Amino acid sequence: MRRKHHDLLAWQTAMRLVEMVYAFTSTLSRDEAFNLTSQMRRAAVSVPSNIAEGAARMTEKEFGHFLGIARGSLSELETQYLLVCRLGLAEPSHELEEGLNEVFGLLGGLIRSLKRE
Repeated sequence: MRRKHHDLLAWQTAMRLVEMVYAFTSTLSRDEAFNLTSQMRRAAVSVPSNIAEGAARMTEKEFGHFLGIARGSLSELETQYLLVCRLGLAEPSHELEEGLNEVFGLLGGLIRSLKRE
């Protein structure tokens, strides 16, 4: 089964980011398993989910709205990641940081392209 969002680089990269977040959070202590781990995973999953939902909508305006929600979830994820690092719960992950930056850039590009049309 092939859907419109499968062809979007932002969705593909966000899906890889989810995998990175799951790997990163699996290293956190059990104490965090139901706190920041759960929040980070939900925020990460929300990013490609909102890209997909927006791509399935009928108008570009709706698509843009869901891209904005995806970007909000990405900002939430970044904040939670930074908290984990600041609190000394895990070592920073260069791979995860690059993934966050890449998805931010791709979402920004998609949003800008919709505003131009």
